[in-house]
Order: sequence, then C-alpha cells, then structure tokens
Amino acid sequence: MPSRLSRRAFVKAGTAGIAAAAVPARAAQQAAPAVRTGRAVKPIVISSANGHYHKNGGPKTCVETAFAAMVQGTDVLEALIAGVNIVELDPADTSVGYGGLPNAEGVVQLDSCCMHGPKKRAGGVAALEGVRTPSKVAHAVMQYTDHHLIVGTGAQSFARNMGFAIEPDLNTEASRKAWLEWKRRSDPDHYLDPEKRPSADRRILSELIAEGVIASRHVWGTINCDGINASGHICGVTTTSGLAWKIPGRVGDSPILGAGLYVDGSVGAAGSTGRGEANLFGLSSFLVVELMRQGLHPKDAGLEALRRIRANTVEKRLRKGNGDPNFNVTFYALNARGEFAAVALYAEDDDDRGWAGQVNGRRVRYAVCTENGAEMLNCEGLIAGALQDGA
Repeated sequence: MPSRLSRRAFVKAGTAGIAAAAVPARAAQQAAPAVRTGRAVKPIVISSANGHYHKNGGPKTCVETAFAAMVQGTDVLEALIAGVNIVELDPADTSVGYGGLPNAEGVVQLDSCCMHGPKKRAGGVAALEGVRTPSKVAHAVMQYTDHHLIVGTGAQSFARNMGFAIEPDLNTEASRKAWLEWKRRSDPDHYLDPEKRPSADRRILSELIAEGVIASRHVWGTINCDGINASGHICGVTTTSGLAWKIPGRVGDSPILGAGLYVDGSVGAAGSTGRGEANLFGLSSFLVVELMRQGLHPKDAGLEALRRIRANTVEKRLRKGNGDPNFNVTFYALNARGEFAAVALYAEDDDDRGWAGQVNGRRVRYAVCTENGAEMLNCEGLIAGALQDGA
C-alpha cells in the first residue's frame, strides 16, 4: 500500500504546487540570468585574423594550436596562451610581441591580459619591456599574485623574478627600420601642436603604408583569442605591442579588464582589436558580455557596442568628413552556448594586401577553429564601405 500523507504535508505540497503554477513561464525566464547550462557544448576557439596567419616556422597557427591543446584536456586558458605565443614570437607580425612596432623612442613596450572564466581570476601587464611573451607574464600575475595588473619597470622586475629572460631590445631589423622611417618624417620631439599632430601623423602613416613599410592593420594591431571547451569552460587572452609610435608609457585597452578583454564564465567572452582609446572609454568588452547576459547573440551584442563607440566619437580630429569615426574597432565574442561572431566598425579592409587566405574581396576577417578545422570568416560591419571612404 502507498504510504499515507499527513494533513500538514498534503497542505504544504499543494501550496507549493499552486505557487509554481502561478508563475508564468515567460516571467520565470526573464528573472533568470543567462548562465551556462550543464550540457556539453562544441569546443571553439576564435581570434583576430592573425590567429590563423602566422606560424613562426611551425606546423600550426594560433587557433589550431589552442584548439588541439584544449580538446586534449589542457586548461582552456593555458591552451589559448600557447596559441598566442606563436604570434608573439613570430617577428613577421609587427603588432604583437617580438618585433612589434615600437614607441616614439624606438622601444618595444608590450601589453597583455588574460581571464579564466571558471576560476574567476585574471592578470595583466602593461608597458612591459624585454619579454617576448607578455601573455605568459600576465598569466603569472594571475597565478602567483593577488593583483590584476602590474606595469612598467615593476612588470619587468616581476617577470625577472618569475624566471623570464629579459632581453635588452625586442626590435627586429624590420621594426627598427619602420621606426627610423617614421622618426625621420616626424617632429624630432614627437610632441607636435595638438591641432596639427593628428593630420601630421595620418599623413606620415599613409606614406609608410603606401610604401609598404608597414601594413595598416599593424598600426593598431593586436591579437585577441577566446575559447570554450566541451565542459563549457570559457577563457580569453589579449596581447599587443600597442599603438605604433605611441608616447612612451601609453597603455591602450588590451591589458585592461573590461576593455581589451572580458570573460564571465557563465555568460561568455569578448575581446577587441583596433583603437584602444575608443574602446577604453566605454569598457566595450564588458558591455558586450553584459548584453549577451541579457540574451543578445554575440553579433548583436558586438554591434550595439560599436554603436556606442560611434555615438561617443564627437571630436572632429577623430571623425571623417561624413562624421563617421576615422578609425576601426573589431570585437570578437562567444557565448556559453558556443555561438560566436566578430564585428567591426568597418568590415571592408582598407589594406589591399589583406591577410593570407583572403578570398572574397577586401574584407576584415577573423579566425575560427572547431572540430572541422580552422577557417577565416568575414566580420559583420556596422558602417557600410571601407574606413578610407568618406574621408
């Protein structure tokens, strides 16, 4: 016989059932945050285009290396850092790590940060000199300190104490040549009249790009790489040599949590490349993740962040003749369901040389690696046309 239910238990059970029935399904969904479910997801690694371009003489690119390590059980963040190390160490990419374009005094200063979704920990370094792989130093900050960001000579001292080799100069022949050409054409003291400097810098950069001394993508070049494994663990890393010819000590968005990178392990990850100052103003990567938390697809979240940047660009020196920004910003985002996207202010590339493997016109592209292998995909653009249009 079934066990008898006491009157008190019966009333309690009935009341709970009525209360549950009284909550509409839609209201319950709206009240719940966008958190990761327990179901497995397909592993994915996404990055800026240079994540599937440079190999540093090896057999695999950044996204291929990171994906292979991740699916073999390596911690997601460690896998991503192993991937970006390939770009950091490759002198052919003059926007990241060794051989990155130097500051106004000819010194290579590197920035990086990383975030671990499951552990809810992060680390970063800025204006770091003498270490080819700043992403590893940022990881050490996360692992071995109670801090999130160490900068300048302090970052170098920390790296030395952690056993990293400190080199006297991270310039290559190519990066030093590019700097010398810039120096010859610019004001020797670098500090031009504030009203004249933007146009002078644009003129010099245009000349250097036209002559093939540098590629336009390397002026603000960076690599962001984010990934999620089959268990739903999400992490991210961003690393850069920063703005070419920057004032010494300048730090952009890349090492700043919420700007160059933001990860919430239950929601997703977002990172950026492009003009760091524009991204810093609105902490846009944090915004992208928060919009994904509200249910937006990564593409829609990224486009909304770009709209904010466009609306906040009010200074004449930062606008083209038609009023649009005269710079580019790209966001790379993925959510806890394994959905991903990359969006840019301008999705048409104004650098005719493009990235290797570019097959369908002058498009800004990004790299993705899944179980089907690595591929380059087109970014979605907010503003029609190329950056150089409407000048």
